[in-house]
Amino acid sequence: MTTTAEATASGAGTAGGRPLIGVSTYLERGTRWGVWELDAALLPAGYPRLVQRAGGLAAMLPPDAPEHAAAAVARVDALVIAGGPDVDPARYGAERDPRTGPPAPERDAWELALIGAALAAGLPLLGVCRGMQLLNVALGGTLTQHLDGHVGAVGVVGRHPVEPVPGTLYARVVPEPASVPTYHHQAVDRLGTGLVASAHAADGTVEAVELPSSAGWALGVQWHPEMGEDVAVMRALVTAASRLAARPAPPAR
Repeated sequence: MTTTAEATASGAGTAGGRPLIGVSTYLERGTRWGVWELDAALLPAGYPRLVQRAGGLAAMLPPDAPEHAAAAVARVDALVIAGGPDVDPARYGAERDPRTGPPAPERDAWELALIGAALAAGLPLLGVCRGMQLLNVALGGTLTQHLDGHVGAVGVVGRHPVEPVPGTLYARVVPEPASVPTYHHQAVDRLGTGLVASAHAADGTVEAVELPSSAGWALGVQWHPEMGEDVAVMRALVTAASRLAARPAPPAR
């Protein structure tokens, strides 16, 4: 008889063969809906919709104690670290710029633990905007705390082209220059250990990073694919997750 754990490890636990994609979420205080004002775990609907359009099942992963990250990662077929607030500059040894947003310590700790667990397990990993920046910080890199020209206006997503670096994972997924939805004021400065830049904006800003030495599939993009129509990057993650889910479970001991 196949146990639930064995079914999940073999990919048999995913409905209709669709891989389960865990997506990190916001933890917001005092959120209102209807007559209620309560703390809430939130995620912009663009993320699960993009996962679904790319052929996956989406599961929200709200902030938890970092020691539970490995258990969370073991239950999904891939991981997305979503966009959101600025990474605390203390995480990469920098003084806070006045234009840097307030820290989100619970989310920083949880998502750094998720990234570490995913890399250790060889789990397919996609970082979006803040997620890409956090991947860089997790591997010892630093960030530029303010960047001009990468938003449409306050609260308005802009667009600009990004150029893939030939020979990279990203270039295999999107081989030609592409116009992408962008809304960010921070960016990668010094690359983390093992990371390589795999796309750039016209002004030289690093727009994608990846980890070629990873046992799995690890990519970060500076833009917001969940705000656009192109599913190429998410579909590549879902494809990688499907391959992982299809692997036979290890023999029982």
